[in-house]
Amino acid sequence: MKEILENARKLMKGYCRVCPVCDGRACAGEVPGMGGLGTASAFKANLAALAAYRFNMRLVHDVKKPQIRTTILGKSLSLPVLAAPIGGVSFNMGGGVSEAAYIEALIQGSLAKGTLGCTGDGVPEFIHQTGFQAIQAAGGMGIPFIKPWEDDELFDKLERAQATGADIIGMDLDAAGLVTLRKMGRPVSPKSVTELKRIRAAVSGKFILKGVMTVADALLAAEAGVDAIVVSNHGGRVLDFARGAAEVLPAIHAAVKGKLTVLADGGVRSGGDVLKLLALGADAVMIGRPFSVAAVGGLKTGVEQYLDKIMLELEQCMVLTGTASVADVDPAILTDS
Repeated sequence: MKEILENARKLMKGYCRVCPVCDGRACAGEVPGMGGLGTASAFKANLAALAAYRFNMRLVHDVKKPQIRTTILGKSLSLPVLAAPIGGVSFNMGGGVSEAAYIEALIQGSLAKGTLGCTGDGVPEFIHQTGFQAIQAAGGMGIPFIKPWEDDELFDKLERAQATGADIIGMDLDAAGLVTLRKMGRPVSPKSVTELKRIRAAVSGKFILKGVMTVADALLAAEAGVDAIVVSNHGGRVLDFARGAAEVLPAIHAAVKGKLTVLADGGVRSGGDVLKLLALGADAVMIGRPFSVAAVGGLKTGVEQYLDKIMLELEQCMVLTGTASVADVDPAILTDS
């Protein structure tokens, strides 16, 4: 990983410093780039919310080999971690590798380690085009995310996403405030429950709604019939001073438990962070920036190495907290005092 990070630091120079701790401080306001919007308060809030929780270490138990396999939306995964949808290598990551090489590394590296990568959407067109191509080449084993476009563009892209063979489709509703896209003649917007029901009906497989940060929106998502939500503030890149994902996750989980699958995304930097979000109510976790750095720095090998690191850290934290399975994580392993 050290070599991969050093290579990423060279290739991403001017766009990401590949800091020892990826906390949004050095890159505040650098959007495009890998930073957080404005003061980067929302980026920092994701990490601060996770850091507020500490583990209760337990060692008098019989957990020696914890079970980290899980099933999410009908997919058997080697661990409860997916690569979040991030695209735009040329304007967010420095262009040291091509968009096609980057997204292929993300999809194939994730698949090689028994999990799934997600692809992004946006302008220019090659972002979603290369994502669709990578998923199709992987036999549909990936999750394409579509932005909340207006008019025919949304439904056209949903149709093309399903044509990749993917049976899980996502929409990052947390991109609804990107006014730059509207100025480019490609408007995105929030969606009503009625609109979400229509979108859900257009997807033959499972449908994920990303960007749910309140109990009210979670309940409306359940009413609309989505299969899963992602508790996410879009990596702190759309609304300055938004709350961190770990702050709102427990209440959202309590409100929709048993109604839909709950994923969480934001500030995850280690296997310990993964375990924290599981304890707070997530069924699985998405990781963004660290996957991007690993993919730029080492392509498919970088993604695989990063997943090996997360797996090892997750297992270690589970042993040290007496957690036998990721499917049944006791909230009592955490304390916020």
